[in-house]
Amino acid sequence: MKAIIKAVGPCTLTPNPADPFTLLVRAVIGQQISSKAAASIFGKLAALVGGPPVPLAKVAPLTDEQLKACGISGPKQRTLRAVIEHVRANPTFLPGIEERDNDTIHSQLTQIKGIGPWSADMFLIFGLGRPDVLAVGDYGLKVGLKRAFNLKELPKPAEAAALTEHWRPYRSVATWYLWRSLELPGGEK
Repeated sequence: MKAIIKAVGPCTLTPNPADPFTLLVRAVIGQQISSKAAASIFGKLAALVGGPPVPLAKVAPLTDEQLKACGISGPKQRTLRAVIEHVRANPTFLPGIEERDNDTIHSQLTQIKGIGPWSADMFLIFGLGRPDVLAVGDYGLKVGLKRAFNLKELPKPAEAAALTEHWRPYRSVATWYLWRSLELPGGEK
């Protein structure tokens, strides 16, 4: 990690001060696409609703066609609708979410259809700025671990957790460095 940190420079991982609903929308949009594409799609959605932030009251009435015009795929539209329904049905879900522990937030978020462990991890890392989250299902993390540890293949979740145990309580920061290392010359994207 020392060489990666030196090559990448200071960590710029900071929590996003947006409201929790906006953070969930960002996590949904970011599923299985590059961060650049996700930023573009989120920017279009934010512009459409006069944000950021992107409040539930302005996102909920959008049509599928409007969401598609922003670049939001059908499956992600269904996930956004599930998020909206969950938040409306559970009015105490988002207020104070930042005060809950990682495991509780993870459990609560993954109850929403379309929100899996990866999305919950991204919400914790980028939204709430939690320093000790290891997104074992993230492809970029796996590639970074493979390179950093000279592995023959991508590590399975249990192996990734074991390899990074000594990085506690800063596994989010270490993950960020591994992601950035993939942007360096010779890095895999």
